[in-house]
Amino acid sequence: MKRLPIPDDVTGAEIDKDVRQELLSLPKGLAEDVSRNLVMVARLIDDDPEGAYAYSRIALRLASRVAAVREAAGFAAYANQKFSEALAEFRAARRMTGSVELWPVMADCERGLGRPEKALEMAGAPEVQKLDKASQVEMRLVAAGARRDMDQLDAAIVTLQSPELASNSVQPWSARLRYAYADALLAAGREGEAREWFAKAVESDKDGSTDASDRLAEMDGVEFVDAFVEDEDDEEGERAAQVTVSEEGGTELPADDEVDVDDDADDAEIADVATDDVEIADDDIDGGDLQDDEDDDLDDEGADEDDSKGDAPQRPQS
Repeated sequence: MKRLPIPDDVTGAEIDKDVRQELLSLPKGLAEDVSRNLVMVARLIDDDPEGAYAYSRIALRLASRVAAVREAAGFAAYANQKFSEALAEFRAARRMTGSVELWPVMADCERGLGRPEKALEMAGAPEVQKLDKASQVEMRLVAAGARRDMDQLDAAIVTLQSPELASNSVQPWSARLRYAYADALLAAGREGEAREWFAKAVESDKDGSTDASDRLAEMDGVEFVDAFVEDEDDEEGERAAQVTVSEEGGTELPADDEVDVDDDADDAEIADVATDDVEIADDDIDGGDLQDDEDDDLDDEGADEDDSKGDAPQRPQS
C-alpha cells in the first residue's frame, strides 16, 4: 500500500480520546499508523480537502472496521463534494455506533445528490428529536437549504424562524443561522430585513466563519479595492514617467542596471555631453515630465552617476 509522507511532529496522540479508545482494538503499531493519518485528515480538511481525502483513504484501507475511520473518510469525501461516497461512509459509521449525530450531514448529502425531498423527509424523522441543540440547528439549516433547492423561498424563511434565531445570546451556531436567514430574506427581495440580519450575523461571528461583513458592506455600497492591483497601477505610472531621450545625435538616460560602477573609484565617470548638443523639445518627451533632478543642465565636466539615472521601480511579486 502506498503511503503518504507524514511530518515527524505528528505522533497520533493528537486525536480525540474517544477515537484513541476505538483504535485500541487494533495492534499497537497499526493503531499508531491509523491515528497519524487521521491527524493529517483533520489538519488538511479545511485548507487542502484533496490532501485530506488522500490520507483518509489510507486510514480506511488500514482500518475500515473502525467507526471513527469511516466517519473521517465520510467528512473528507463530503469536503470534496463526493456526496455519494460520503453518504455511504456516514451510513456505515452510524450502523457501527448506533449514533444519530451524523443525521444532519447525511441529509445534506441527499441535497448534494439532488434529492432535496429526501433531505426534508429526514428533517421530519424521529431521529431529529434525539439530536443535541447544535445538531438540531444544523438540521434546520439543511431543511431550509432543501426548501431553497426547490425554489420555496418563503418556506425556507419560515423554516429558519425559531427560538434559536430570536435568542439574543450568542452560541456557536448563531452566526451561521442568522447569515442563512439574512441570505434567504435577500433572495426573497426583502432587502431591509436582510441588512438587519446580516448586521446581527456580523455581531455574532467572532471567528469569521461567514462572509457576513462583506455582504453587509456590499449592500451599503462599499467597494473594496485590491491593494496589489493599486500598487501595480502606481508602478505603471512611474514607468511611464521615466523619460528616455534617444534620437540621432542625442542622449539616452541609462537605467540602473545599464551603468557599470567601479566600486574602487570615488566617483563613476560618464562621457562628457555638451549641453548645446542636446535639444529636448516638449513633443519629444513621451510618458510624462522629467523629474526635478533630471531638469538640471548636464555638467560640462560630466555628471555623477546617481544624477543621470532615474529610479527603476520593481514590480511586487504576487
